[in-house]
Amino acid sequence: MESEFWHNCWQQQRIGFHQQDIHPLLPLVFSQLNWQPSGAIFAPLCGKSLDLWWLSQHSKVIGAELSALACQQFYQDQAQSFAVSTQGQFQRFSHPSVDIWQGDYFDLKQEQLGDIGLIYDRAAFIALPLQMRIDYVKQLKHLCPGPVSLLLLSLEYPQEEMSGPPFSVTECAVRQLFDFAASVELLAIRNLTGRPFAQRQFKVSHLIEKAFWICW
Repeated sequence: MESEFWHNCWQQQRIGFHQQDIHPLLPLVFSQLNWQPSGAIFAPLCGKSLDLWWLSQHSKVIGAELSALACQQFYQDQAQSFAVSTQGQFQRFSHPSVDIWQGDYFDLKQEQLGDIGLIYDRAAFIALPLQMRIDYVKQLKHLCPGPVSLLLLSLEYPQEEMSGPPFSVTECAVRQLFDFAASVELLAIRNLTGRPFAQRQFKVSHLIEKAFWICW
C-alpha cells in the first residue's frame, strides 16, 4: 500500500472507508470502560473521522493523516477554523480540540505527540497488508511506550473472498501482534454479514467486527 494509493483515494473522493456517523461501538464501549484521561488521545491514520470530535469530549485529540485534503475536509465539513504550520516533514493542523499531524505516520516522532493516554484505531490497522501492519504496531509502541491503552477495531472475513483493504485480521493475529501488551481484552463483537461496512457493501460469506482493549 504505497502513499500514492491513499492520496489518489482522497483526490478522487473514493472514500467508501469513511464512516459518515460516529462509530456505533464507540459510545457503547466507552460506557463500559473505567478510563480516566491521563493524556491526549492519539488517532493514527485518522482520515476525517467524526469519531475524533466525539473523543474530544474526553480529552485533547491528536490525529495523524497522510492526506492534506483529508485534514482540510475534517475541519471544513464541521465549519471549524484551524491553523496550519510546517514543522519538518509535517504540516500541523491546529485546533483547540483536535490537532492533526499531516504526513507519513512512519516518520512521526514521540516528541510530536507528547503524553498519550489512549490510542483509538478504527480502521488504520485493517487498512494495511501484513508487513506494514507489523511495522505499524512497532511504530505505535515506539510512539506510545506506555502506560497506554488502545481501543482497536478489527475486521474478520474469509480473506480469499475479497482483496483488501480493508484486510481481514483474526483475533489470534491481533493477540500475536500485541504479544508485548500486558493485556488484550475482547470488548465487543458486531456481526456485519450482509450489512454495510462504512459506505461499502462487501460480498463475503461473513463479516465480523471486533473491539479490543489493549494495555501496555
